[in-house]
Amino acid sequence: MTIRRKLHRALVRLAGDERGAAVVETAIIAPVLALLALGSYDMSRMIARQHDLQGGASDVEGIILAVATGPGTNVNKIEAVLESSLDLSNSGSVTVVKRFRCGVSDTLVAAANECTSDDTVATYVQVTLTETYTPTWTKFGIGSDLDYNFTRTIQIS
Repeated sequence: MTIRRKLHRALVRLAGDERGAAVVETAIIAPVLALLALGSYDMSRMIARQHDLQGGASDVEGIILAVATGPGTNVNKIEAVLESSLDLSNSGSVTVVKRFRCGVSDTLVAAANECTSDDTVATYVQVTLTETYTPTWTKFGIGSDLDYNFTRTIQIS
């Protein structure tokens, strides 16, 4: 028997041998499935947090209207109530500022004295919720932090 024939016979036998194929296929597919599972879990956490923050931003109106006392409303008091009501992590913040509308103007100004004496001055409270979410996959060098930013403006007088 020649070397060529022996080599051919060994290759044919090796090509027909399927033992261990499942192990090799699993070794290739398992890491991909693990990454998909991790990505799905992290994505669901991200969407759930966005939903929580949007719900909190929607609840802001009711909280402000319950705490507000008209033009003399203390925004620091409102901010303290909102911070205790909303579950913001260390990377989140609540900012509450007063804004004023002069007459029928489309823009809001920072101080009531910017309006003329003829204008009817309406008082608003503008609340901004911000939070940074760090996905798990950023630890592997993929992607970056996500910044959530929700602003609501509520008329109080």
